Amino acid sequence: MNPICNFRPLQIICVLAVIIFASSCEKKGSDTMRTPPTKLAKELTANGMTGLPGALYRTQIASPIHWQPWTPETLARAQAAKRMIFGVVVLPQQAGSQSVLAKMGADPNLVSTLNHLYVPVLIDGDASREMGLLTADLCAEINRNLQLPLFLWMSPEANPVAWIPVADGNDDNISEIFNQSHSMVARIWVDDPEYVSNNSSLDNDNRRQRFSSRRNAKVASEQPAVDVVRALRQLTSLYDPLSNSFDEVGGLFPAGALDLMSVGASHPGLPPEIRNRSIETLRKLVDDLQTSAMFDPLDGGLFSSRRGLTWSFPVFHRDSVTQARASISLMRAYQATGDRVTLIRALGLLSFVEKHYLNGEGLFSLGVAKETPTMAWLWKVEDVENTLSVEDAAWWIRATGMKGLGNLPMEADPRREFFRGNSIALPREILDPPAQDADATNARYEAIRKTLLKIRDERLGIVERDDVSHAGATFRMVSAYAAAFSVTGNEAYRDKAKSLLKKARTAFSDGRYLRMFSREAPPSVGDGRAFLYVLVMQSILDVVDITSDVTWLDWSDDLATTMTELFTGGEFLKECPDRAKMIDLPVTDLVMLFDESTAGLVSAVEARLASLNRPLIEDLSKLATPLPLHAIDRPVLHTDLIIATIARNYPLQVVMGDSPSSELLRTMELLPSMVHRRFAGPEDEVPSGSCKILRAGTEPRIVDNAKDLKEAVLLSNADQ
Repeated sequence: MNPICNFRPLQIICVLAVIIFASSCEKKGSDTMRTPPTKLAKELTANGMTGLPGALYRTQIASPIHWQPWTPETLARAQAAKRMIFGVVVLPQQAGSQSVLAKMGADPNLVSTLNHLYVPVLIDGDASREMGLLTADLCAEINRNLQLPLFLWMSPEANPVAWIPVADGNDDNISEIFNQSHSMVARIWVDDPEYVSNNSSLDNDNRRQRFSSRRNAKVASEQPAVDVVRALRQLTSLYDPLSNSFDEVGGLFPAGALDLMSVGASHPGLPPEIRNRSIETLRKLVDDLQTSAMFDPLDGGLFSSRRGLTWSFPVFHRDSVTQARASISLMRAYQATGDRVTLIRALGLLSFVEKHYLNGEGLFSLGVAKETPTMAWLWKVEDVENTLSVEDAAWWIRATGMKGLGNLPMEADPRREFFRGNSIALPREILDPPAQDADATNARYEAIRKTLLKIRDERLGIVERDDVSHAGATFRMVSAYAAAFSVTGNEAYRDKAKSLLKKARTAFSDGRYLRMFSREAPPSVGDGRAFLYVLVMQSILDVVDITSDVTWLDWSDDLATTMTELFTGGEFLKECPDRAKMIDLPVTDLVMLFDESTAGLVSAVEARLASLNRPLIEDLSKLATPLPLHAIDRPVLHTDLIIATIARNYPLQVVMGDSPSSELLRTMELLPSMVHRRFAGPEDEVPSGSCKILRAGTEPRIVDNAKDLKEAVLLSNADQ
């Protein structure tokens, strides 16, 4: 997500006026203020967050605001009370979101206004993913970049009336922003609620038509094999090794870009020129990232986003999904480059997730934590000098690049709010010291790390732990464990992947359906969206790859059938199942806005299942296979879709015959995920104890030993 400019009161009024009066309808009604008769349900007189699963809702149970769940029942109560809905769409894993909610709850006037004039509704934009996606479209309507949380005024029928994205609260007076907007919206509602309801309904009809028209206008590539190479070339050109800048990547950790460049660097079917460009860029980018302040040198976690365009100044916030996602990308980069530090970082992230997000159910939480002061994470030179010995302080300051006036780039801290503050990044000589110095360096670093971590923990105080089991986080970790086995061969990771997948299936299945949390919830709050279904299918395929246990594919087939039933119709991939839908808009997930996109994951899963001779149902498959032309010029937003198109147009597959040697079978199970694999049928004509290698542009090859298998499908680092 990219930050937006701060709103001024006049800007707010203008934006709201444009939204409210967007329709050509003439306002009809009395010029005098009138209060409509109401029937206030008792549920609206108290906070309604108790009992809802999800860490976000738990953080607001004690809020004085009478937050209500995002459910049809809440809409019905708003209609009976003749009140507008004031919704706040929040991504729970976003830094600063709780700060906004806390400031709202701390303002008595704002609390009173919300409780007595509106039905305040809190919306988890991660679990109710279609609402998180919708915020981007709404922000675009008012010519603003996406910023969350989003204040959203709606009619009782849940038609948007006005909205405004809110920064994290450090600079904006949230109550002032609300009041400027509220004064106009509330007056119009009290003056003529029927007009507002009718007008917002007409606006939403127009919005629905625009969404459908835009969706149907997508033009697919007619030469995807050529265009994915163009996209890879475009991606590598966005990185500038001199300034260490990566255009268009935004503020999030570039996991998708690492994934695509890793495929570009190591796929033997791609042109040598593009492989060379990919490996060169990948090595430089990975080195910039892993030796930057994005990786916490004290506890090993990864910060999920950065300030501005520099990796030197992170947003000091973590969540489990980012850690798992980045770990998988780094392991893929390690397979392509062979760089030892990359593997150290990747496995370190897995350990971090296990330590901080594994809960008592043996599942993983998302990691919703309160915002912490930025200066608590930064260090002044004297902080280190007053804590460590003279020798250790000098060594640490030199190695981590600390400076007396601070090491934060001016563009990252233009107002010098954090003057003399230093972020800490570890150089390669600490991460992977020479063999002759390794023991001494590791011991010294470990002693300093523990000392400084203790001080920082005291600064931060007690940070409440999120222990709510989260489906997305848990299934991400299944794939992360599978990736860890494929790069290390460590059986412990394979066992963890199998065990966690089995446990997650039990926890997050509701019959043939999926749910976001391990406890039941209203459909609009907790039903699995399309993204979750395909994320689960991906984790199943990852486990099948490393175990050769094809019985898991039956569950994948069942999910594909359910997905087709729930999420296809009207010639587009619906994100939200009908029974959970609250706003009547065709929301679909085609772009990597917060993470991988639903469309990209479906495309990747379709390619993998097709290689297993178990293709998706046609209604779902036809929505997944096209490569839109716009993806070629904006590869950062479509890396998942481009990778799937590479797999489809440059197939690389191992077909294993019966009775393979244990070494040959294990080698197949350790192959990267870009190499598709399956067991042979009679029609494949694969000799017993051998495997057939199918690669685009070459004749099929039969091999019967691990060495030849590796040479046939893997490029060694020396070959690049």
